[in-house]
Amino acid sequence: MYVIVILAMIAGFLALRLYSVLGKRTGHEQEPAPRAADERPKVTVLQPGPVAQQGSDSVRLAEGLIAPGAESGVRALIAADRSFDVPQFVEGAKSAYRMVLEAFWRGDRDELAWLCDPEVQASFEEAIAAREAEGHVLDNRLVRIEKAQIVEARMDGRIAEVALRFEADIAAVTRDKDGNVVAGSLTDAVGTRDIWTFTRDIRSADPNWKLSETDEA
Repeated sequence: MYVIVILAMIAGFLALRLYSVLGKRTGHEQEPAPRAADERPKVTVLQPGPVAQQGSDSVRLAEGLIAPGAESGVRALIAADRSFDVPQFVEGAKSAYRMVLEAFWRGDRDELAWLCDPEVQASFEEAIAAREAEGHVLDNRLVRIEKAQIVEARMDGRIAEVALRFEADIAAVTRDKDGNVVAGSLTDAVGTRDIWTFTRDIRSADPNWKLSETDEA
């Protein structure tokens, strides 16, 4: 399912069928210099925060960050993991959204392995391999994240799952091996809407959340 989704979403920009986990991206941004493994920040962007308030208060104070219908799931998560803090989680998810997109655009397989679970990572790598086989390079830029909101949360045994809806603007350009523009525009940003799901074993000593599923909103 993941491969089908990503292939559909990037099609509009690359004329390639890639996976939606990147929300049909292809923009214009200079690639950051590769970071050595020991220079990379830990995935604490989605680390639990300080001990949260009582479930109902925490949800109430996070008004606007939780979609109608997701409150009960968030309360159940907070009851299971008292360190879960909604505003901090949403901010961390926004950082992870940017990091995953930029890693995919660069073709940085190591960074994707660090941010995603194995199945999503495999889908990304398949898309990167297809792009490389065509001799294409993405020159993309995440212009802004307009909105990030929790749309679903649940506990599956000891595994916490949180799905967020992202609304963002992305400038997208695809170039060939000679630097010629194949698709996209340096000046026009395109709105994207994605739903990304992050998971974590709340009993694990590892505090990091991983991207485990993506879909088009």
